[in-house]
Amino acid sequence: MKIFLTGASGFIGGSVAVHLNAVGHDVRGLVRSEERADAVARLGIVPVLGSLDDGSVLAGEAARADAVINAASADHRAAVEAMLDALAGSGKTFLHTSGSSIVGRRDEGHASDAVFDEETPIDPSPARAARVALNRDILGAVDRDIRALIIAPSLIYGRGLGVNPDSMQIPWLIDVARRTRGARHIGPGENIWSNVHIGDLVELYRLVLEKAPAGAFYYAENGENSMRDAAAAISRMLGFGGGTESMSLEEAAGYWGEGPANDTMASNSRVRARRARTELAWAPVAPGLIEEIERGCYAAP
Repeated sequence: MKIFLTGASGFIGGSVAVHLNAVGHDVRGLVRSEERADAVARLGIVPVLGSLDDGSVLAGEAARADAVINAASADHRAAVEAMLDALAGSGKTFLHTSGSSIVGRRDEGHASDAVFDEETPIDPSPARAARVALNRDILGAVDRDIRALIIAPSLIYGRGLGVNPDSMQIPWLIDVARRTRGARHIGPGENIWSNVHIGDLVELYRLVLEKAPAGAFYYAENGENSMRDAAAAISRMLGFGGGTESMSLEEAAGYWGEGPANDTMASNSRVRARRARTELAWAPVAPGLIEEIERGCYAAP
């Protein structure tokens, strides 16, 4: 299958591109610089220079591909619309990457009992309303004869397969722990995120690409942990003894920005990948998040 993929030098997109190339698909990947182009080419990906603002580039690549995977941004509506317009009437695949923060609330580090699967209605926070609306419009493209699909990963951990090996949340926590000589979380750190290993996630992309019915939406998770549990594992990995410390939202915003602090690091995002398991026989096999941290996956500075 000839695939056009955005985000080819990113953590998710680069890992997906390498995996799909390894199983026999031909991948052309969008990158923003010659340096990144050279890096992805060394991994067997054909680079396409451009950005999500280059509508004509996106449309041309989408029209020539058998399938399009958008892994560069969950929120860039103009880019999505340019690619969907190019695919209209073709019956081809458009696989979009969203994220499980669509179910999150600004919980300030406190736990929530709310758990979502693909059938659970979402009342998004103001910070995620536009993303949920975009997801709805993407899936609605089935009415334009597009095989529209969405994967919403939860917290992703593990080392990436592509140019960028680092995810977001866990490296962020490790960076702060190294800088302050102690593992930190926001408030009590009781907020819970479902999580998934990058190795299991890329296999889900393959399964969805090859087997999923048009209009399908999938969460990706294989367990869940609180931010405090993750911070404690980081503390043990770094030799700090396993203890953790609380920080305020204001302090966290100084490290990560106000939006990420509130809508990611202090929120809850508890989802279940029911549909991927039952419909596609997706069977994650990677070690869990805490084991992955403690066995030194992130030990190198």
